[in-house]
Amino acid sequence: MTAAPPTPPLSPSERADHWHHLVSGTFVPLDVVLHEPVPPAWNISSERLGPLRISVVEAGPQTVSRSRRRISQGGGEYLTVTLQQRGTARLTQDGRQALVGPGSFTCSDAGRPFLREQPDDFRFTAFRVPKAGLGVTDAELRAVTGTLFSGSAGTSGLVAGYLAGLAERAAGFDADTAHRLALTTTDLLALLVRERQGAPDPQAPEAARAMLARVQDHVLRHLGDRGLSPERIAAEHHISVRYLHKLFHAEGTTVGRWIRRERLERCRRELARPRGSAPSVSAVAQRWGFVSPSHFSRAFRAAYGMTPREWQSAGRAPAGPERCRT
Repeated sequence: MTAAPPTPPLSPSERADHWHHLVSGTFVPLDVVLHEPVPPAWNISSERLGPLRISVVEAGPQTVSRSRRRISQGGGEYLTVTLQQRGTARLTQDGRQALVGPGSFTCSDAGRPFLREQPDDFRFTAFRVPKAGLGVTDAELRAVTGTLFSGSAGTSGLVAGYLAGLAERAAGFDADTAHRLALTTTDLLALLVRERQGAPDPQAPEAARAMLARVQDHVLRHLGDRGLSPERIAAEHHISVRYLHKLFHAEGTTVGRWIRRERLERCRRELARPRGSAPSVSAVAQRWGFVSPSHFSRAFRAAYGMTPREWQSAGRAPAGPERCRT
Protein backbone atom coordinates (compact mmCIF):
# COMPACT_ATOMS: atom_id res chain seq x y z
CA MET A 1 0.00 0.00 0.00
CA THR A 2 1.01 3.62 -0.45
CA ALA A 3 1.89 4.98 2.97
CA ALA A 4 1.17 8.54 4.01
CA PRO A 5 4.30 10.70 4.39
CA PRO A 6 5.95 10.76 7.86
CA THR A 7 4.30 13.17 10.28
CA PRO A 8 6.33 16.41 10.47
CA PRO A 9 7.28 17.95 13.85
CA LEU A 10 4.16 19.97 14.69
CA SER A 11 2.47 21.45 17.73
CA PRO A 12 -0.52 19.52 19.17
CA SER A 13 -3.02 21.83 17.42
CA GLU A 14 -1.11 21.61 14.15
CA ARG A 15 -0.97 17.84 14.45
CA ALA A 16 -4.75 17.76 14.99
CA ASP A 17 -5.30 19.91 11.88
CA HIS A 18 -2.88 17.78 9.87
CA TRP A 19 -4.70 14.59 10.91
CA HIS A 20 -8.07 16.11 10.06
CA HIS A 21 -6.92 16.94 6.53
CA LEU A 22 -5.34 13.52 6.13
CA VAL A 23 -8.51 11.68 7.20
CA SER A 24 -10.79 13.83 5.02
CA GLY A 25 -8.46 13.48 2.06
CA THR A 26 -8.41 9.70 2.40
CA PHE A 27 -12.15 9.19 2.81
CA VAL A 28 -14.68 12.05 2.41
CA PRO A 29 -14.95 15.48 4.11
CA LEU A 30 -15.29 14.76 7.83
CA ASP A 31 -15.04 16.43 11.23
CA VAL A 32 -12.49 14.90 13.60
CA VAL A 33 -12.22 15.42 17.37
CA LEU A 34 -9.15 13.95 19.09
CA HIS A 35 -9.54 12.85 22.72
CA GLU A 36 -5.95 13.27 23.90
CA PRO A 37 -4.18 16.59 24.60
CA VAL A 38 -1.16 15.43 22.64
CA PRO A 39 -2.27 13.34 19.65
CA PRO A 40 -0.21 10.13 19.41
CA ALA A 41 1.53 8.87 16.31
CA TRP A 42 -0.83 7.78 13.56
CA ASN A 43 -0.66 6.05 10.23
CA ILE A 44 -2.86 5.76 7.15
CA SER A 45 -1.83 3.64 4.16
CA SER A 46 -3.97 3.31 1.07
CA GLU A 47 -4.19 1.28 -2.12
CA ARG A 48 -6.43 1.51 -5.18
CA LEU A 49 -8.19 -1.56 -6.52
CA GLY A 50 -10.12 -0.48 -9.57
CA PRO A 51 -12.81 1.90 -8.31
CA LEU A 52 -12.24 0.83 -4.69
CA ARG A 53 -9.96 2.58 -2.24
CA ILE A 54 -8.59 0.39 0.57
CA SER A 55 -7.13 2.17 3.61
CA VAL A 56 -5.54 0.85 6.81
CA VAL A 57 -5.83 3.32 9.69
CA GLU A 58 -4.00 3.20 13.04
CA ALA A 59 -4.50 6.01 15.56
CA GLY A 60 -5.58 6.98 19.07
CA PRO A 61 -8.98 7.83 20.64
CA GLN A 62 -11.13 10.13 18.51
CA THR A 63 -14.59 10.83 17.15
CA VAL A 64 -15.25 11.23 13.45
CA SER A 65 -18.52 12.67 12.18
CA ARG A 66 -20.15 13.45 8.86
CA SER A 67 -22.50 16.43 9.10
CA ARG A 68 -24.84 17.84 6.48
CA ARG A 69 -22.35 20.65 5.97
CA ARG A 70 -19.62 18.12 5.20
CA ILE A 71 -21.97 16.18 2.92
CA SER A 72 -22.49 19.36 0.90
CA GLN A 73 -18.71 19.44 0.30
CA GLY A 74 -18.84 16.16 -1.68
CA GLY A 75 -18.25 12.44 -1.29
CA GLY A 76 -21.88 11.43 -0.85
CA GLU A 77 -21.56 8.83 -3.59
CA TYR A 78 -19.54 6.45 -1.41
CA LEU A 79 -20.25 3.62 1.02
CA THR A 80 -17.50 2.78 3.51
CA VAL A 81 -17.12 -0.76 4.83
CA THR A 82 -14.89 -0.82 7.93
CA LEU A 83 -13.29 -4.01 9.28
CA GLN A 84 -12.27 -3.49 12.91
CA GLN A 85 -8.97 -5.14 13.82
CA ARG A 86 -8.00 -3.54 17.14
CA GLY A 87 -9.92 -1.47 19.64
CA THR A 88 -13.66 -0.83 19.80
CA ALA A 89 -15.96 1.63 18.09
CA ARG A 90 -19.55 2.87 18.08
CA LEU A 91 -21.14 3.74 14.75
CA THR A 92 -24.36 5.78 14.76
CA GLN A 93 -26.36 6.29 11.56
CA ASP A 94 -30.00 6.32 10.49
CA GLY A 95 -31.21 6.12 14.09
CA ARG A 96 -29.24 2.97 14.92
CA GLN A 97 -26.03 2.22 16.81
CA ALA A 98 -23.54 -0.59 16.24
CA LEU A 99 -20.95 -1.48 18.88
CA VAL A 100 -17.94 -2.81 16.96
CA GLY A 101 -15.14 -5.06 18.21
CA PRO A 102 -12.21 -6.78 16.52
CA GLY A 103 -13.32 -9.19 13.80
CA SER A 104 -16.62 -7.47 13.03
CA PHE A 105 -17.47 -4.76 10.51
CA THR A 106 -19.90 -1.96 9.71
CA CYS A 107 -21.15 0.03 6.70
CA SER A 108 -21.58 3.81 6.68
CA ASP A 109 -23.25 5.78 3.89
CA ALA A 110 -21.44 9.05 3.19
CA GLY A 111 -24.62 10.48 1.68
CA ARG A 112 -26.19 10.81 5.15
CA PRO A 113 -24.89 12.03 8.54
CA PHE A 114 -23.09 9.53 10.76
CA LEU A 115 -20.92 9.43 13.87
CA ARG A 116 -18.06 7.01 14.58
CA GLU A 117 -16.58 7.03 18.09
CA GLN A 118 -13.24 5.32 18.80
CA PRO A 119 -12.66 5.47 22.60
CA ASP A 120 -9.24 3.80 22.57
CA ASP A 121 -6.28 3.06 20.30
CA PHE A 122 -7.47 1.31 17.19
CA ARG A 123 -6.67 -0.23 13.83
CA PHE A 124 -9.14 -0.87 11.04
CA THR A 125 -9.22 -1.50 7.30
CA ALA A 126 -11.77 0.55 5.37
CA PHE A 127 -13.10 0.04 1.85
CA ARG A 128 -14.50 3.13 0.11
CA VAL A 129 -16.97 1.77 -2.45
CA PRO A 130 -18.91 3.76 -5.09
CA LYS A 131 -22.58 3.17 -4.30
CA ALA A 132 -23.52 3.28 -7.98
CA GLY A 133 -21.68 0.00 -8.57
CA LEU A 134 -23.76 -1.88 -6.01
CA GLY A 135 -27.00 -1.77 -7.98
CA VAL A 136 -29.09 -1.14 -4.85
CA THR A 137 -31.22 1.83 -3.86
CA ASP A 138 -30.55 4.29 -1.03
CA ALA A 139 -33.57 2.85 0.74
CA GLU A 140 -32.02 -0.62 0.54
CA LEU A 141 -28.71 0.70 1.88
CA ARG A 142 -30.49 1.95 4.99
CA ALA A 143 -30.96 -1.70 5.97
CA VAL A 144 -27.22 -2.08 6.63
CA THR A 145 -26.08 1.30 7.99
CA GLY A 146 -25.65 1.54 11.74
CA THR A 147 -25.78 -2.26 12.08
CA LEU A 148 -23.15 -4.80 13.05
CA PHE A 149 -21.87 -7.60 10.83
CA SER A 150 -20.12 -10.67 12.21
CA GLY A 151 -16.80 -11.51 10.64
CA SER A 152 -16.99 -15.18 11.54
CA ALA A 153 -20.29 -16.64 10.37
CA GLY A 154 -22.70 -16.74 7.46
CA THR A 155 -22.58 -14.45 4.47
CA SER A 156 -21.02 -11.63 6.49
CA GLY A 157 -18.20 -13.98 7.52
CA LEU A 158 -17.59 -14.78 3.86
CA VAL A 159 -17.52 -11.07 3.01
CA ALA A 160 -15.17 -10.25 5.90
CA GLY A 161 -12.73 -13.01 4.94
CA TYR A 162 -12.79 -11.99 1.30
CA LEU A 163 -12.19 -8.31 2.07
CA ALA A 164 -9.38 -9.05 4.54
CA GLY A 165 -7.58 -11.21 1.98
CA LEU A 166 -8.13 -8.59 -0.70
CA ALA A 167 -6.57 -5.88 1.46
CA GLU A 168 -3.50 -8.01 2.17
CA ARG A 169 -2.82 -8.66 -1.52
CA ALA A 170 -4.19 -5.51 -3.18
CA ALA A 171 -0.81 -4.18 -4.31
CA GLY A 172 0.02 -7.32 -6.28
CA PHE A 173 -2.84 -7.32 -8.80
CA ASP A 174 -2.63 -6.08 -12.37
CA ALA A 175 -5.26 -3.61 -13.63
CA ASP A 176 -7.49 -6.25 -15.24
CA THR A 177 -7.49 -8.50 -12.16
CA ALA A 178 -8.07 -5.51 -9.88
CA HIS A 179 -11.12 -4.54 -11.91
CA ARG A 180 -12.58 -8.06 -11.75
CA LEU A 181 -11.96 -8.30 -8.01
CA ALA A 182 -13.62 -4.93 -7.48
CA LEU A 183 -16.71 -6.22 -9.33
CA THR A 184 -16.75 -9.30 -7.09
CA THR A 185 -16.52 -7.04 -4.04
CA THR A 186 -19.56 -5.02 -5.09
CA ASP A 187 -21.48 -8.23 -5.87
CA LEU A 188 -20.75 -9.54 -2.37
CA LEU A 189 -21.80 -6.28 -0.73
CA ALA A 190 -25.01 -6.16 -2.79
CA LEU A 191 -25.75 -9.70 -1.65
CA LEU A 192 -25.21 -8.62 1.97
CA VAL A 193 -27.55 -5.65 1.57
CA ARG A 194 -30.32 -7.78 0.12
CA GLU A 195 -29.85 -10.50 2.72
CA ARG A 196 -30.49 -7.96 5.50
CA GLN A 197 -33.91 -7.35 3.97
CA GLY A 198 -34.82 -11.03 3.69
CA ALA A 199 -33.38 -14.33 2.47
CA PRO A 200 -31.94 -14.00 -1.05
CA ASP A 201 -32.78 -16.32 -3.92
CA PRO A 202 -30.03 -19.01 -3.77
CA GLN A 203 -29.93 -18.97 -7.59
CA ALA A 204 -29.50 -15.17 -7.76
CA PRO A 205 -26.43 -13.95 -9.66
CA GLU A 206 -25.05 -12.31 -6.51
CA ALA A 207 -25.20 -15.59 -4.58
CA ALA A 208 -23.45 -17.47 -7.39
CA ARG A 209 -20.74 -14.82 -7.68
CA ALA A 210 -20.25 -14.87 -3.93
CA MET A 211 -19.71 -18.63 -3.97
CA LEU A 212 -17.42 -18.36 -6.99
CA ALA A 213 -15.33 -15.71 -5.20
CA ARG A 214 -15.04 -17.99 -2.17
CA VAL A 215 -14.00 -20.94 -4.34
CA GLN A 216 -11.45 -18.93 -6.30
CA ASP A 217 -9.92 -17.52 -3.13
CA HIS A 218 -9.56 -21.07 -1.78
CA VAL A 219 -7.97 -22.27 -5.02
CA LEU A 220 -5.49 -19.39 -5.12
CA ARG A 221 -4.37 -20.24 -1.61
CA HIS A 222 -3.78 -23.88 -2.61
CA LEU A 223 -2.41 -23.55 -6.15
CA GLY A 224 0.75 -25.45 -5.26
CA ASP A 225 -1.21 -28.52 -4.14
CA ARG A 226 -1.08 -31.16 -6.87
CA GLY A 227 -4.10 -32.85 -5.32
CA LEU A 228 -6.35 -29.89 -6.08
CA SER A 229 -9.32 -31.28 -8.02
CA PRO A 230 -12.96 -30.36 -8.69
CA GLU A 231 -14.12 -33.14 -6.36
CA ARG A 232 -11.94 -31.92 -3.51
CA ILE A 233 -12.83 -28.26 -4.07
CA ALA A 234 -16.56 -29.04 -4.12
CA ALA A 235 -16.30 -31.08 -0.92
CA GLU A 236 -14.43 -28.25 0.83
CA HIS A 237 -17.29 -25.86 0.05
CA HIS A 238 -20.20 -28.28 0.60
CA ILE A 239 -21.46 -27.99 -2.96
CA SER A 240 -21.87 -30.54 -5.74
CA VAL A 241 -19.24 -30.99 -8.43
CA ARG A 242 -21.95 -30.21 -10.98
CA TYR A 243 -22.69 -26.85 -9.32
CA LEU A 244 -18.96 -26.09 -9.15
CA HIS A 245 -18.65 -26.62 -12.89
CA LYS A 246 -21.75 -24.46 -13.43
CA LEU A 247 -20.12 -21.57 -11.54
CA PHE A 248 -17.06 -21.60 -13.78
CA HIS A 249 -19.09 -22.21 -16.94
CA ALA A 250 -20.93 -18.93 -16.26
CA GLU A 251 -17.52 -17.22 -16.44
CA GLY A 252 -16.74 -18.81 -19.80
CA THR A 253 -14.19 -21.31 -18.53
CA THR A 254 -13.81 -24.61 -16.68
CA VAL A 255 -12.41 -25.42 -13.24
CA GLY A 256 -9.32 -27.12 -14.66
CA ARG A 257 -8.66 -24.41 -17.23
CA TRP A 258 -8.94 -21.64 -14.63
CA ILE A 259 -6.55 -23.42 -12.24
CA ARG A 260 -4.04 -24.04 -15.05
CA ARG A 261 -4.20 -20.41 -16.14
CA GLU A 262 -3.57 -19.12 -12.62
CA ARG A 263 -0.69 -21.54 -12.10
CA LEU A 264 0.89 -20.59 -15.42
CA GLU A 265 0.61 -16.90 -14.66
CA ARG A 266 2.49 -17.31 -11.38
CA CYS A 267 5.14 -19.41 -13.10
CA ARG A 268 5.49 -16.77 -15.81
CA ARG A 269 6.06 -14.07 -13.20
CA GLU A 270 8.70 -16.10 -11.37
CA LEU A 271 10.58 -16.97 -14.54
CA ALA A 272 10.61 -13.30 -15.58
CA ARG A 273 12.83 -12.36 -12.64
CA PRO A 274 16.23 -10.85 -13.52
CA ARG A 275 19.02 -13.29 -14.27
CA GLY A 276 20.63 -14.60 -11.11
CA SER A 277 17.45 -14.37 -9.02
CA ALA A 278 15.05 -16.55 -11.04
CA PRO A 279 14.60 -20.16 -9.86
CA SER A 280 14.99 -23.14 -12.18
CA VAL A 281 12.16 -24.17 -14.48
CA SER A 282 11.67 -27.48 -12.67
CA ALA A 283 11.55 -25.76 -9.27
CA VAL A 284 8.90 -23.33 -10.49
CA ALA A 285 6.83 -26.14 -12.00
CA GLN A 286 6.94 -28.10 -8.76
CA ARG A 287 6.12 -25.08 -6.59
CA TRP A 288 2.93 -24.34 -8.51
CA GLY A 289 1.52 -27.84 -8.68
CA PHE A 290 2.50 -29.18 -12.11
CA VAL A 291 2.95 -32.94 -12.18
CA SER A 292 6.22 -32.84 -14.16
CA PRO A 293 8.55 -30.37 -15.93
CA SER A 294 7.58 -31.80 -19.32
CA HIS A 295 3.86 -31.34 -18.64
CA PHE A 296 4.58 -27.80 -17.47
CA SER A 297 6.65 -27.03 -20.56
CA ARG A 298 3.87 -28.20 -22.91
CA ALA A 299 1.23 -26.19 -21.06
CA PHE A 300 3.43 -23.08 -20.95
CA ARG A 301 4.18 -23.23 -24.68
CA ALA A 302 0.51 -23.68 -25.51
CA ALA A 303 -0.37 -20.65 -23.39
CA TYR A 304 2.41 -18.21 -24.29
CA GLY A 305 3.84 -19.44 -27.58
CA MET A 306 7.31 -20.26 -26.23
CA THR A 307 8.91 -22.68 -23.80
CA PRO A 308 9.61 -21.73 -20.17
CA ARG A 309 13.36 -21.67 -20.89
CA GLU A 310 12.86 -19.38 -23.87
CA TRP A 311 10.79 -17.06 -21.73
CA GLN A 312 13.35 -17.14 -18.95
CA SER A 313 16.26 -16.48 -21.31
CA ALA A 314 14.54 -13.30 -22.51
CA GLY A 315 15.69 -11.83 -19.19
CA ARG A 316 12.65 -9.64 -18.57
CA ALA A 317 8.88 -9.43 -19.08
CA PRO A 318 7.64 -7.69 -22.24
CA ALA A 319 6.46 -4.10 -22.17
CA GLY A 320 2.81 -5.15 -22.51
CA PRO A 321 1.12 -7.84 -20.39
CA GLU A 322 1.04 -11.30 -21.93
CA ARG A 323 -2.28 -13.09 -21.86
CA CYS A 324 -2.58 -16.78 -21.26
CA ARG A 325 -4.29 -18.44 -24.22
CA THR A 326 -5.72 -21.36 -22.23
